[in-house]
Amino acid sequence: QVRLDESGGRLVQAGGSLRLSCVVSNRPSSAYNIGWFRQAPGKEREFVGAISRSGSSTNYADSVKGRFTISRDNAKNTVTLQMDNLRPEDTALYHCAAGSTDSDSKAYGYWGPGTQVSVSS
Repeated sequence: QVRLDESGGRLVQAGGSLRLSCVVSNRPSSAYNIGWFRQAPGKEREFVGAISRSGSSTNYADSVKGRFTISRDNAKNTVTLQMDNLRPEDTALYHCAAGSTDSDSKAYGYWGPGTQVSVSS
């Protein structure tokens, strides 16, 4: 079955940028819509954004719109989350998930283990 692995998370200062990667393996990434979610300690999982199979369509949560950008390179089986102007409230464990572009996490069938992003003030 499809496997997803995230990387790129680290500690960064507020106002800084990070680029997270989601590598899709065992199946062609072009077969899957991909979403990004995040979960902070003590909080529910939150939709960040998603991208269609071809990359022609994206959608974002209001909280990240204008600061985060999702793109993909199906030749490299990789989906990227570019995060700019980071804020302390962006601190969370970030997951990519395959199967939908919906904001509801139940619509996704496959999940990566996550990568930690910490933003200091």
